[in-house]
Amino acid sequence: MPDSSSKPVALVTGASSGIGDAIARKFAANGFDLVVVARRRERLEQLAAELADQARVEVVVGDVTDPATADNAVKAAMDAFGHLDCLVNNAGSGIWAPVGDTTDEMMDEVIDISLKGPFRFCRAAVKVMQPGSSIINIGSVFGVIGGMTGGVYCAVKAGLIGLTQAIAADYGANGVRCNVVAPGVIRTEMTDAFWEAEPFQRSNQEQTPFDRDGTMADVASTVYFLASEGGSYINGQTIALDGGWSTTKFLCKEALLAERVPQQG
Repeated sequence: MPDSSSKPVALVTGASSGIGDAIARKFAANGFDLVVVARRRERLEQLAAELADQARVEVVVGDVTDPATADNAVKAAMDAFGHLDCLVNNAGSGIWAPVGDTTDEMMDEVIDISLKGPFRFCRAAVKVMQPGSSIINIGSVFGVIGGMTGGVYCAVKAGLIGLTQAIAADYGANGVRCNVVAPGVIRTEMTDAFWEAEPFQRSNQEQTPFDRDGTMADVASTVYFLASEGGSYINGQTIALDGGWSTTKFLCKEALLAERVPQQG
């Protein structure tokens, strides 16, 4: 028989690094037990060890593209804790290319990881979730507003918003909410290599009406809020966590006053 603790339980995919790791730590610090899912066992076990004084942590090693992983993870939650109160679909793929340069292999990878994976986890979770539970899908601001060379990435992140709204409509009456947190570009292991590149800074920092970059802690805090009592009447929404990048025509003073150089040829 599972130990039906009174502590709420969150299942986080892609929890072995970056935003997923930050989300898991935020939930543990606020009284949740955890089921953490990723491909790298050693990182998950390290996370579990570091959180041992705050939370019980069940480790599920699996690839979200494997159709069995979602059912296995939800079963692990039910076997260990007897309930599942929050699902955070964080695992994703960051492939970018213009539509004309996107191969079927590239397209399949992004769809399998970032849309079919979350769909399967949602499908498994809603079968066991009780009233008061929530699902938070980690999307992207590029699912709200298209980005240059976004291709299949933008298409899939927009699809995640559609999935979220469908779940909100179908399961809201049962007390199960579903929302999207859509960050701008957050500095992680995946993005660090080009963070100081001038074109990146021009298209992100110089167009963001805020005095700092977004952080993994910002994402984790927003996700936790949506899962908490404070977010209990928010359903079917997409929260753009981008400092105003997607909703303003902001340009920093340096960009506004820069001299335009005509393109040659």
